Amino acid sequence: MNLSVCRSVLVTGCSRGIGLKLAAELAAGRTGPATVIATARQPEACPSLLELSKKYAAVHVVKLDVCSQQSIDSALEEVRSIVGDEGLGCLINNAAIGYSTNINTVTPEDMMTAFQANAVAPLFVTKAFLPLLQTAAANSTGMGIHRAAVINVSSVLGSIELNTGDFKSYAYRTSKAALNMVTRCLAADLSSDGILCVSLHPGWVKTDMGGPRASLTVEESVSGMLSVISGLSERDHGGFKDYRGQNLPW
Repeated sequence: MNLSVCRSVLVTGCSRGIGLKLAAELAAGRTGPATVIATARQPEACPSLLELSKKYAAVHVVKLDVCSQQSIDSALEEVRSIVGDEGLGCLINNAAIGYSTNINTVTPEDMMTAFQANAVAPLFVTKAFLPLLQTAAANSTGMGIHRAAVINVSSVLGSIELNTGDFKSYAYRTSKAALNMVTRCLAADLSSDGILCVSLHPGWVKTDMGGPRASLTVEESVSGMLSVISGLSERDHGGFKDYRGQNLPW
């Protein structure tokens, strides 16, 4: 993993699990970015995150509720003061919610809550931080992590082609499929700015969301994700990949 070419990375949903580990690995790596912005809805209630900011000078903890436009606007101003004229090199939209909802239990509220957190929020966080991403992109050429990138943490469960009905979750699966379309739309719109946009599946991970039966540890997933992110190029723009770098079907 070499992310030193990326001056700054912002990760949403860093209170625990994949988000917290992403921030920790980015900060600890000798070839990591100079600035790691770790956001959480209630950072004051996340001792592990606060400890991370004390341990590494590169880590800046910012309060961000991705489902609140007011919170997004406030976080934008704080991040702008952190990154300055260099802009934001990489936005990792990791914050998400997930739960099982089958045909008998799913409710309209389940669907709307999942869509808001997993598809709508990443779009509007990206929209808000776009000027900072554009600033970073203006300082380089080509396409990749060295310039500017938006990484949407998606899921293979959002793949329409691969849905065999084995995992019952109307709300989660459809919201991740919607996030994949958000990635494709962003890729089309941001190509002219040279901002790379990719959907990335972290694998089935042993987190509060993934559960204890999952096949990957958080460390294995994050290591793979960062390796993939560091190697992304123009050929991956608008793509859907997993933590091993393999392309996934929509």
